[in-house]
Amino acid sequence: MRFFLKVAAVAAAVFMATVATGPGAAAQPDPTAPPEFVSLSDVDSTILLDIRYATPHNFTGEPVDGYEAPMCILTRPAADALHRAQEEFLTQGYSLKIYDCYRPQRAVNEFVNWAADLADQRMKAEFYPRVDKARLFDDGYIADKSGHSRGNTVDLTLVRLPAAPTAPDTPGLPLVDCAAPQPERFPDNSIDMGTGYDCFDTLSHTLDPRVQGEQLKNRLLLKEGLERQGLQNYELEWWHFTFKPEAFPDTYFDFPVAPTSLSDQVGVVT
Repeated sequence: MRFFLKVAAVAAAVFMATVATGPGAAAQPDPTAPPEFVSLSDVDSTILLDIRYATPHNFTGEPVDGYEAPMCILTRPAADALHRAQEEFLTQGYSLKIYDCYRPQRAVNEFVNWAADLADQRMKAEFYPRVDKARLFDDGYIADKSGHSRGNTVDLTLVRLPAAPTAPDTPGLPLVDCAAPQPERFPDNSIDMGTGYDCFDTLSHTLDPRVQGEQLKNRLLLKEGLERQGLQNYELEWWHFTFKPEAFPDTYFDFPVAPTSLSDQVGVVT
């Protein structure tokens, strides 16, 4: 979930409802998605969903603005690519599990505001125990724009089938370092990838040399299976993949993550 920040743009990002960047970029002022967007569950209902930003279990400690439903919205080509990958993984005894897909610009703005609030350290012990929150901008963990807002990027993992239940996130329980051994971390039913999701740590780099053995094997299983279907890994996050070519490479949408965003689709305003 790493995002590259230009610090000078933070103030402007706070006030943006929608964003258009680059020559000829398009804006999406309407709360409805363009017709190119679909619900992943309508394309492949076997893919598991664990949409963290619709819950308090994320690095901000509360549900994030714009996530009105725990669903995955993507462009149709990206969803189709995940369906093809899922078919292969199922034959190997695994299922994909999704943490995040399309992300509204308003959610990115909330991340920027959260990162600027140095007094809010409530989730530090789990998500960024070795990172000074004052450096999240400079170190590139937070930015005013995210590729997720273009609709082709997804955060995900693999679960061994039959899928074990995931324990509920109970507020008030002690937080555990996201890079601790898997039995000690938040009880995610993912196979062991070496860190938890959204772990602000260099151990999250896909090919970090300290990650070896079963953990490296699991990362490569996910990476190679998705790359065969056109989803490219972001090397600083083992969970982050983008389908190429992107349908909207210069557009950052702001419709909410909600069924109503797909119920009355309109085209992108140009």
